[in-house]
Amino acid sequence: MADVRWARLETEVNCRLRRGAWYRVAGLTSAEATLDVNREQVPVPRTSVKIVTAPPQYWTVVPRPRDARSLPALWGDKYAVCPGCRNRAQLKGAPHTMRCPRCERTFRVAWEEWFVGTD
Repeated sequence: MADVRWARLETEVNCRLRRGAWYRVAGLTSAEATLDVNREQVPVPRTSVKIVTAPPQYWTVVPRPRDARSLPALWGDKYAVCPGCRNRAQLKGAPHTMRCPRCERTFRVAWEEWFVGTD
């Protein structure tokens, strides 16, 4: 694949992908997208991901999954995912921009484009 593409999970499925995070596409078939997840090739159904040609540069707002285990309860019913490093962060209020506590980069918060894999 000559052109680099990026994919994000778009359905509520547990498949080792962080909801709201973008991953480099390592391969595509008509049925499957193979994503580079922490230097491992992870196949996912192509219908479960959104594929783009450039990684978006904004925080994705993600509703808290029903089966969340590692998210602090005080974060409430939603959190944000950094486009730079895939770190999850608490949303305090309704900020227009946020600085990532891990990579220390600042990005706009995309309130208009929530993770869509919820009921």
